[in-house]
Amino acid sequence: MDFNILKNEAEQKANSSIEVLKSEFAGLRSGRASVHLLDGIRAEVYGAEMPLSQVATVAAADAQTLTVSVWDASNIAAVEKAIRDSGLGLNPNTAGGLIRLNLPPMTEERRKEVVKVAKKYAEDAQIALRNIRQTMRDQIKKAESDKLISEDDMHRFYDELQKVFDAKSADIDALAKQKETDIMSV
Repeated sequence: MDFNILKNEAEQKANSSIEVLKSEFAGLRSGRASVHLLDGIRAEVYGAEMPLSQVATVAAADAQTLTVSVWDASNIAAVEKAIRDSGLGLNPNTAGGLIRLNLPPMTEERRKEVVKVAKKYAEDAQIALRNIRQTMRDQIKKAESDKLISEDDMHRFYDELQKVFDAKSADIDALAKQKETDIMSV
């Protein structure tokens, strides 16, 4: 059993969990307009549900305004409906082929709700890390029970693996703290 391969696999899986967390955080609304706010929206066009990024260009005009430029004018109504029904509380204004989204200032209560969602995303990432760690520990335990490694090696591998996951867990905590600060700043 090559522990370095196992360790690299654990780091890759942990990094992918962190990337998922970053993309989830990007979709959360903070005090300013972000093009990633609309990433999860899917519009019913051409007989199928498609992500907004495949039917339009989203841009941040200023700190409080997003613009959505729909490529095919026949899809404007479908994109408007998708944005309105997204649950983000946005009201699209259409002028020609351009949809403007004015982001109202967030209330203190709404900021606290978004922080709770961010904390849930961070906790989900921590759970994913724990599951990855458990899978890796099971592989090490199996190698020890199959007499591929000694018991001392097993404990040494456990300790090294724990250091990797402690560092990744600290990264998740730092990301969550930063996102909370972003959301709560007015």
